[in-house]
Amino acid sequence: MKFGVSTFITDQGIAPTTLGRAIEERGLDSLFIAEHTHIPVERRSPYPGGGELPEMYYRTLDPFVALSAAAAVTERILLGTGIALVVQRDPIITAKEVASLDLVSGGRAVFGVGVGWNEEEMENHGTDPRTRGRLVDERLRAIRELWTKDKAEFHGEFVDFDPVYSWPKPVRRPHPPIYVGGGEGAFHRVAALGDAWLANSMPPEELGPRIHRMRSVAGREVPVTLYAVGKEPELVEQYAQLDVERLLLYLPTMPEAGTLSYLDELTAVAERFR
Repeated sequence: MKFGVSTFITDQGIAPTTLGRAIEERGLDSLFIAEHTHIPVERRSPYPGGGELPEMYYRTLDPFVALSAAAAVTERILLGTGIALVVQRDPIITAKEVASLDLVSGGRAVFGVGVGWNEEEMENHGTDPRTRGRLVDERLRAIRELWTKDKAEFHGEFVDFDPVYSWPKPVRRPHPPIYVGGGEGAFHRVAALGDAWLANSMPPEELGPRIHRMRSVAGREVPVTLYAVGKEPELVEQYAQLDVERLLLYLPTMPEAGTLSYLDELTAVAERFR
């Protein structure tokens, strides 16, 4: 089983360059970072974690800028979005951003995607929450066309463009892996568009049956990466008994000194199981 890190990179925490180097130096395999363009002041959508929305949600750096900075000072780690909010992203611009990250990193980009939970946030981008699932599916298909075709075109319900040129193309062929986030409602998206399931952290006794159901829907052995896993060794031991490719250990957003100390603790846990 592989071990990476999932976190929020903000203007108040460790710099992405320092974090990227630290993760690679400790032998972890990946960095996945969250995205929120903004948080509306008046918000009806409840925070999925319960209680007040943590401040880090208000302050995230653009994921592709942050990951490109980390790419410039590393050579090995995967650089992923966890998750990119495709409901809030123009597909033509997003295709170029992911492909550019893949190029400057030497083929290390991972496109983690999802539909999001903050309805007010997506409404500010012109997205109707009632149709967000269909919108995400269509934008992902359009992005794949832009990545894989010299003359790409797409004609759908939400995305429509005649043949276009769009470079750079990704280094990895046919394209960077798409890790589909979400619960059971996303299993059809995993099946149709995903290279892996980016599962939210959940108790091991729930994860095992869900992996089985996801793969039944997909009709194939889809790899699983688990997002935001705690550092308790007994918990990691239980996940190790399941068919999971990678655990993304959760790194709280802190200034540099605290981050590096916490990262040492996460590395010690990973070393016990590698």
